[in-house]
Amino acid sequence: MTTTPRLGDWLTTRQPFVLGLFRMVLGLLFASEGAATVFGVLDRKASPTGDWPFWYAGVIELVCGVLVLLGVATRSAAFLSSGIMAFAYFTEHQQDGLFPLQNGGLSPVLFCWGFLLIVFSGPGAFALAGLVGRGSGARPVASPMTERAR
Repeated sequence: MTTTPRLGDWLTTRQPFVLGLFRMVLGLLFASEGAATVFGVLDRKASPTGDWPFWYAGVIELVCGVLVLLGVATRSAAFLSSGIMAFAYFTEHQQDGLFPLQNGGLSPVLFCWGFLLIVFSGPGAFALAGLVGRGSGARPVASPMTERAR
């Protein structure tokens, strides 16, 4: 009897690495949104300092985006980020229509659900917290595919 690796097994072994890359890209994009709001970079006008809720949201986006990008306090930062995006969607976009394509809220919805995924799945590979042995760094993902019946 030969054992041939199945596609599912191959994908499962690479899951932490893809999750880590997903986390880093999501964090970078979120930090970019925050930097654009706070500092007026990337062809966007800065929100006036202290302007509720936009400037404060920009600061949270910048700080949490960097934390998620680096993989430090990842779940907490992702939880806060997911919540602020839900808040943004329901307070700024929902009033203009039911669906995100109608009301311009596609980015907050995608950020919200992406960060919620990170809250539940952890930071994946390449997290600084995992490199220094603290926090919820990269650990093997428990899966029925990884355990063979004996």
